[in-house]
Amino acid sequence: MNLNTFLSVGGACLALAALLLAVGAKQAAQRWRARCESLEASVASLHREVELVASISVKTGRRVQRVESEFSGVADRVDVVESRAPVSGADSLDLAIEWARQGADTDKLSEQFGLSSGEAELVARLHGGKKRA
Repeated sequence: MNLNTFLSVGGACLALAALLLAVGAKQAAQRWRARCESLEASVASLHREVELVASISVKTGRRVQRVESEFSGVADRVDVVESRAPVSGADSLDLAIEWARQGADTDKLSEQFGLSSGEAELVARLHGGKKRA
C-alpha cells in the first residue's frame, strides 16, 4: 500500500464521518425545531388562558364594586334598625330574621318591623327559608 492509497482511504473515512455528523446534526436540528414549535404553541395557549383569567378578574372586580356600592349603607341601616325600640321584648331585627326563616315575605317584614324594602330583601335573602334568585 502506498501513501496515496492510504491518504485516499483516510480522506474517504473523514468524508463519511463528516457526512454522518451532518445527517445527525440535521436530525437534531429538526427535533429542536419541533420542540420549539411545540413550546411556542404552548406559550400561545397559555397567553390565551391568561387573557381569559384577566377578563374574568376584571368582570369579578366590577361585580364586587357594584355589590359594595349597592350595599354600602347596609351597615348603617342595620345599626338604625337595631337601635329601634324592642318589639315584644325581642330585638326587631332578630325577630325579623326569625320570621324570614319561617318564610315571611319581604312585604310582611317591611310592614311588621318597619324595614325598608332593601333591608327586608336583604334579611329575606340572607335568612329566608326559600332560596331567591
